[in-house]
Amino acid sequence: MRRFRSDLSSWPLYRSDDDGRTWAKQSVVPAAPSGVYLQPCLYELPRAFAGLPKGALLFSCNWLGANFGSTNIQLYASTDGGLTWEFLSTVAQGGPADTTNGATPVWEPFLLLHNDNLICYYSDQRDPGFGQKLAHQTSKDLRTWGPVVNDATGTAYAERPGMTTVARLKGDLWIMTYEFGEPDDPANPDQDNYSYLVHYRIAKDPESFRFSPDIPLVDPNGYAPNGAPVVTWSQSGGVNGTIIVTGNDDEDFLINRNLGDPKGWRRFASPMPPGYSRFTIPLDGPGDPHNRGLVFVITGAQYGESGPVQAGIISLGG
Repeated sequence: MRRFRSDLSSWPLYRSDDDGRTWAKQSVVPAAPSGVYLQPCLYELPRAFAGLPKGALLFSCNWLGANFGSTNIQLYASTDGGLTWEFLSTVAQGGPADTTNGATPVWEPFLLLHNDNLICYYSDQRDPGFGQKLAHQTSKDLRTWGPVVNDATGTAYAERPGMTTVARLKGDLWIMTYEFGEPDDPANPDQDNYSYLVHYRIAKDPESFRFSPDIPLVDPNGYAPNGAPVVTWSQSGGVNGTIIVTGNDDEDFLINRNLGDPKGWRRFASPMPPGYSRFTIPLDGPGDPHNRGLVFVITGAQYGESGPVQAGIISLGG
């Protein structure tokens, strides 16, 4: 389910100071664009790290290179709330943007600071053993990066796990969601006939998902969300909090209040429209009873459709 557009020469960054009711353009990333940039990930440092202060912004994206000759997962930083940006490093480089099995691009960065490492997760087609796999690299200085570590692979070459997102749960558990691309006919793996159902893994260390079982996400009625999943965790909704998963094809969310128990998923109705990589931000941080159970949602259109970027707030209750 790798998709890209050819008109993204930079990413506009918008800011709201009234809980998402109105927005003003803050800047563009990169500041001096050249070429095409895809698959943005914006991350706020929860503490000082690698010479940057707490609250500094990191931005990762996929640059298609001069003349579309490569894919490049790049990292930028801002220490003034996103007004100005500095290029820091290239995390990983792959071949040209091509979703065909056998091509060698990299895709879809996702950032997470854990202990003394910034983790950059991404989708990787460079391994000849897999059509696509999920991997990560880590950095202690935001400029040099360690070796490629696998996070999830298929059991057959044509299978294509992709689009990692990660969230911390209660009790030092972590969840990683991803779409798991499988040919509808394994004997004839035509990539125009794939399903991309949502799978997940639970681990005690966000650098060790490769040791955890691959679990399809299915609700008690047999419904399975599809495509471009995003996961977050809210401390509301019971002693274990609430895992929130969104997929491209569904207006509803999938929630789990039992730390990812495969039998614990339930659909949660939402007034927010579905969208490709629809993002959720729980607002109920520690010591914030005013926002208990509230989740900020921001979304664009579903894949293949046109529509505005929309934002809203849903309540999980409790």
